[in-house]
Amino acid sequence: MLQLFAEDLSAALERDPAARSRLEVALTYPGVHALWAYRIAHGLHPRHPLLARVVAAAARVLTGVDIHPAAAIGRRVFIDHAVGVVIGETALVGDDVTLFHGVTLGGLGRTPGRRHPVVGERVLIGAGATLLGPITVGDDARIGANSVVLADVPAGATAVGSPARVVRTSPPGGGA
Repeated sequence: MLQLFAEDLSAALERDPAARSRLEVALTYPGVHALWAYRIAHGLHPRHPLLARVVAAAARVLTGVDIHPAAAIGRRVFIDHAVGVVIGETALVGDDVTLFHGVTLGGLGRTPGRRHPVVGERVLIGAGATLLGPITVGDDARIGANSVVLADVPAGATAVGSPARVVRTSPPGGGA
């Protein structure tokens, strides 16, 4: 767990040019605090789901970020500015993802099973973007600010608009 916390700090330092030190990030970055609380709640969730939800609720009040304890979030994720981010119960977020403020990874309907997005690795999701339903965003994709994504986005693609449409594609790993 401490290794994950250290990676969360490093991700913020590497991706935020305003970050000055590990101490500053550890003390003042609500996105990092939200991830740390999520990681604790996620660890509690299988055995103590109510306690996990209490930890998540406290984190939401303190950080403005709502992450369901059952969501699966990878390593070195960075939530920049953080406020208003929502990550639903069945969402899957890959490694090295960057989310800006106001991002929603939300569900559609009340059907059982996966109802939230799967976000690949090295994805960047712009401020205010809303991704809804059991869609998949491929590795190295970029989602523009305020986009509403209702369909899969291929690896290496850039999607913008409401509803979002792919405006550019590049090979996976090619730094979309």
